[in-house]
Amino acid sequence: MPAGCRSPMAPHRYASGGSAAVRAAPVTGGAHPGPFYGEPHKFDPSFRGPVHRRRCTDVLCCLIFIGAILSYVALGIVAWFHGDPGKVLHPTNSYGDFCGQKGTSNEKRPILFYFNILKCANPSLLIHLQCPTTQICVSKCPDRFATYTEMQLEHQLSNGSWRYYRQFCKHGFNNPGKPVSQVLRDEDCPSMIVPSRPFLQRCLPDVVALNGTRFQDALETARHAAELQEAAKGIRGLVDTRELGVKIAEDYAKSWPWIVVGLLISLLFSLIFIVLLRFTAGPMLWITIIAVMLLVAYAMCYCSVVLTTRGHNPGYDVSITEVGLQTDLQVYLRLRETWIFLLASLGVTEVSILLVIVIMRRRIKLAIALLREASKAIGHIMATLLYPILTLILLTVCLSYWAVTAAYLASSDAAIYKVMSPDVSCPYSNSTCNPETFNRSNVSKETSCLGSQCLFAFYGGETPYHRYMLLLQMSNLLIFLWLVNFILALQQCTLAGTFSSYYWAKRKPEDVPPCPMFSSFNRAIRYHSGSLAFGALILSVVQLFQIILKYLEKKLKGIDNSLSRFILCCLTCCFWCLEKCLRYMNRNAYIMVAIYGKNFCESAQQAFFLLMRNMVRVAIVDRVTDFLLFLGKVMISGAVGVLAVLLFSRKISLFQEQVPYLNYYETTVVGAYLIADGFFGVYAMCVDTFFLCFCDDLERNDGSSEKPFLMSPELHGILGKSSRSC
Repeated sequence: MPAGCRSPMAPHRYASGGSAAVRAAPVTGGAHPGPFYGEPHKFDPSFRGPVHRRRCTDVLCCLIFIGAILSYVALGIVAWFHGDPGKVLHPTNSYGDFCGQKGTSNEKRPILFYFNILKCANPSLLIHLQCPTTQICVSKCPDRFATYTEMQLEHQLSNGSWRYYRQFCKHGFNNPGKPVSQVLRDEDCPSMIVPSRPFLQRCLPDVVALNGTRFQDALETARHAAELQEAAKGIRGLVDTRELGVKIAEDYAKSWPWIVVGLLISLLFSLIFIVLLRFTAGPMLWITIIAVMLLVAYAMCYCSVVLTTRGHNPGYDVSITEVGLQTDLQVYLRLRETWIFLLASLGVTEVSILLVIVIMRRRIKLAIALLREASKAIGHIMATLLYPILTLILLTVCLSYWAVTAAYLASSDAAIYKVMSPDVSCPYSNSTCNPETFNRSNVSKETSCLGSQCLFAFYGGETPYHRYMLLLQMSNLLIFLWLVNFILALQQCTLAGTFSSYYWAKRKPEDVPPCPMFSSFNRAIRYHSGSLAFGALILSVVQLFQIILKYLEKKLKGIDNSLSRFILCCLTCCFWCLEKCLRYMNRNAYIMVAIYGKNFCESAQQAFFLLMRNMVRVAIVDRVTDFLLFLGKVMISGAVGVLAVLLFSRKISLFQEQVPYLNYYETTVVGAYLIADGFFGVYAMCVDTFFLCFCDDLERNDGSSEKPFLMSPELHGILGKSSRSC
């Protein structure tokens, strides 16, 4: 028999009072212990779970984390003083005035017009949330194509054309005899106007009316209508987010009692599922698998019916790419491609579930046994089910603070005006000016500055705060990711310490310490904040690089450079794999931190070696339990989703008159999934903790009277069978 494997017939004892102590070699799950994977843990009669005598770990990282939080607060305060989110949410002209605001000169001009919308394709739009061109408020969008040169020629024949074009110039400008070069230089008028339509109070090109149109810009460069469409996408991306948020807010404002009822139903379903899982783990999980498969099959049938019945509807064959980004999701449901994609995705999902069940039917039984043991532990420590609520509150606070800070930072930029003089000897040339007080300033009195004007230059600022805006936004995002990962790490470490206290108790639940979750939380915060921050920082840096790569991928989408796209694809794949590996290793490292109280690096090494010495069991337990818990979350959220659709579409006769209209049914489904994910996340953490404790127990003890196992006999009887596959 290979070394490191116990014979299935080897006797063992669990009680310390046995008369005949029979020693057996520790089970290691098929891996050969050696110096490469570290030495197995030795028997320690004094070890009874999480170590109580600890010291602070990774103190330097803890201090850096505290400093980062303080700097984050300072960044928010500075952004609050400089920013104005109203500039992002509402259209404002280049002077900072809101379009359509009552009591102002723009009261009858509610729509924003861009002088050169081609500049809106600039990547800086995503940083400053402003299009770097002059913007004015107008009463309506242009409905024809014209250039300023044409208007100047037509002005000599007809004054009507110029009167129409003038409404899109700066207010008060009425000098068609001024040279074209000076007009475009001073940005008195746009170089051209194109047929446009108002979109959320912004004039955006009407691509249908401009289909195939070619024209020349102010520099007489040949342009195509597709360039206008690409430029308009940047603005649409900004305002679509606002529109989506407004509709979701309307849903909650009109029907929040019904949405809360739906979330409470998902909470009730989750609790019932957990209670039933404790007593009937096997039947419940098989029922869940069958229910999910039936639910997917029903969805496939529904998609097939839609594809066959809506074939003659107008606009049914329009492609998704032609429709583009829409805030109204009902638009996509009227397209044939949408239903084909849904049907194909559901078919792949159904086949995948079926293959997993067939291939891993034996391992599913082992995972069910571990879930049954986890149900017992959670049943004795029910407070663990409430911890995700604390995590949700902390994550909500972090998300809100990040969003508000990002909005204030993005709206900190103001319209910067520079002195433009025809005489290069003007000492004030290219200096900052104020257009409202320019005529009364010393510049207009300077002899060498005659004819100078205060013209719009760019959006931004000249202080260090404005020059380093990109760095501040990146810092805002990095610290936000750091805080989110720290909060999740704190939950994992707290729950790991709680469940390990239960596992290592000799008599369960009598020997479980009082208030184990509070004690574990106290140890994690008091001694290991630095270790949790260290692991969270590593993961956050990788996630930040992933976001940057996504941004670069979006910018390179229209560039014909195969090598750049290939390199970017390879980097994206590598960072995705790295992020998944780090997330998995961090999770196990936090378990070891909760048990032994070592620093992050040492705990990560111990966890890695312990997993490598038990590779067979890792393959058996880890992915299978995650798969079963995921099916449970899908079943609960799917059931609540079906109820939401039937309720808000008024197909339940009992509530037809009381139920309001809902823009997005998906909000209830997402909320139900998040609630189920919170509850089942506790289960997943319990299973992972029990698995590491189980492997550690097999290395420390051999089942004899001197070294009895701390696991339950049922758990060893089932999981110990995996050693036969060595």
